[in-house]
Amino acid sequence: MQVPLLDLKPQMEKLHDEIMEAVTKVIDSTQFILGDEVTALEQSIAAYCAVPNAVGVSSGTDALLISLMAMGVGPGDTVLTSPYTFFATMGSIVRVGARPVFADIDPVTFNINPTAVAEALALDRKNGSRIKALMPVHLFGQCADMQILLQLAEEYRVPVIEDGAQAIGSDCPFTEHGKTTWRRAGSMGISGCFSFFPSKNLGGIGDGGMVTTYDNDFADLLRIYRNHGASPKYHHAYIGGNFRLDTIQACVLDIKLKHLEQWHRDRRQNAQLYTRLFEDARLLDETVTLPAAAYKNVPGAMERNYHIYNQFIIRVPRRDELRSFLQSRDIGCEVYYPVCLHQQECLRPYNDDTASFPEAEQAALDTIALPIYPELRPEQIEYVVQTIKDFYQS
Repeated sequence: MQVPLLDLKPQMEKLHDEIMEAVTKVIDSTQFILGDEVTALEQSIAAYCAVPNAVGVSSGTDALLISLMAMGVGPGDTVLTSPYTFFATMGSIVRVGARPVFADIDPVTFNINPTAVAEALALDRKNGSRIKALMPVHLFGQCADMQILLQLAEEYRVPVIEDGAQAIGSDCPFTEHGKTTWRRAGSMGISGCFSFFPSKNLGGIGDGGMVTTYDNDFADLLRIYRNHGASPKYHHAYIGGNFRLDTIQACVLDIKLKHLEQWHRDRRQNAQLYTRLFEDARLLDETVTLPAAAYKNVPGAMERNYHIYNQFIIRVPRRDELRSFLQSRDIGCEVYYPVCLHQQECLRPYNDDTASFPEAEQAALDTIALPIYPELRPEQIEYVVQTIKDFYQS
């Protein structure tokens, strides 16, 4: 049996006719960049993320980059983020001339550890306060602990840029005086950055991204920066870039957005089936560690997207051997991420060679992603679990 890590064909087949009609309309209009469909998508995403503003951009990477640019982060500044995430998080910091600094991750959720963030901010203040932004990553589809992180950001007067590339639609609980409220990814920092790369829960048919913000003035500035810093046309008070969103991507994404909540539910159902099957296989005691849904038992979680499972990450011994075994049996899997950001060769000019983040480094050694996409069939999940059982019990 073949089980791909991701198969977009079933999703596209269901939406084919609607997408083709919308794309044809765009082609006939000849408005290929920032057309009416971009405005419509921005309004849809803003409503979905519960913010007043959303600004369409060319990719999730550019969403991070333009946020830093509009915030004025540059040479001499540092940005605090996670060492365990996709390269774009760090790359965008370096591209504006700033230096990335890191705080280790929580070994259970893989998100940045608030205790480590507090320590880094305290040390930075002692050394002269060069950290100009905090960039938590909502990794694998689950929000970081934003209640504590926002409290720290307020205490140290550091703006927050949410890297929500893998987490559009995920919700984060805030508990105060015994009452719990929920806030959506992208609505908590000055900026929320999303990717519409095809493999994401909400993916386009090419590259695309979005920046959400509650700040109207900041949104206006983002719109200027995405169009070479021009306002009005041919008049440049800022040096921006070409970060505009294609109209064809916008029309496809607006169609897909209507199905996103159901896709989130389907992914959670697949995660629940994995859990039951791993339990039945008696693999959970000392072999397989399943991804933790940190907010699942918080009041109101069952009505919220406490986890959207952009990836389904397990921790296992003999990870690389298991990976080869799964691939030999036509099961797609992937390692996110085998090399931490602070260990990347290109960062050597910016980083202390003695820096160590043990929890991130361990996660890079023993984690592996299994298929989790919405259209995955139960028998495919059963095959994946049985194959893993065969590997460890042979």
